[in-house]
Amino acid sequence: MPDPTRHVPVALSTASVYPEGAAAAFETAARLGYDGVEIMVWTDPISQSAGALRALADHHGLDIVSIHAPTLLLTQRVMGPDPWGKVDGSIELAQEVGAPTVVLHPPFRWQREYARGFADGVAEREHDSGIVLAVENMFPWAARGRQVQAYLPHWDPVPQPYDNVTIDLSHTATARSDAMQMVQDLGDRLAHIHLADGLLTTLKDDHLVPGRGTQPCAEVLAHVASSGFAGSVVLEVGTRRRPREREDDLRESLEFARRHLGQAEA
Repeated sequence: MPDPTRHVPVALSTASVYPEGAAAAFETAARLGYDGVEIMVWTDPISQSAGALRALADHHGLDIVSIHAPTLLLTQRVMGPDPWGKVDGSIELAQEVGAPTVVLHPPFRWQREYARGFADGVAEREHDSGIVLAVENMFPWAARGRQVQAYLPHWDPVPQPYDNVTIDLSHTATARSDAMQMVQDLGDRLAHIHLADGLLTTLKDDHLVPGRGTQPCAEVLAHVASSGFAGSVVLEVGTRRRPREREDDLRESLEFARRHLGQAEA
């Protein structure tokens, strides 16, 4: 049964309104009844400005639950080329806007120096900053019909020494991971959830509306609602190819999350 003493925040990732920016995400989240917003740091200047983000949060009455560091392929030059500079900049942004969590991806395999000290660097920064650094599960890449290990030390965070992990339920589909087993293996190391769905029939990172794919989205939410989970659930749904359906998709996603967390619908 859900823990009635713990309200798990349900937030909207700014990535869910891409290519629109952070301002549109706040407006959409407030209108649909989300509890907060996760900021994907990218080329949108607002996503890098603590002052602008605080103003949007105050205006819409929403919390900024997390900052997603610009550690994607598409954001390699955002906050400069140095990977630790990106992490440190994201921590500073989180502190300035009052976000308790920074989400980051593991290093790419060609970032060998960064990868060698990654786990220790994450632990040191968590200790020094008081910010949760939740390393996200990824997936192997496909090239010429075979799988390629694109991340170091690995795309699977479960056996790594990270104190805090983000589980992305679209990535578990792409990786063919057992999402429920991953959640159970992580235990209280599970700090953050990216809620989306995916299909095992594709090699794409689908980021579907939860309930439209193969992943146990409902079961994961029911589990964390009764487990003492202390983080946030963030909808990270791809709407770029469905702009006319964006509003309905994001409303459906929120209703799905609240229903399976045992919360009254907003």
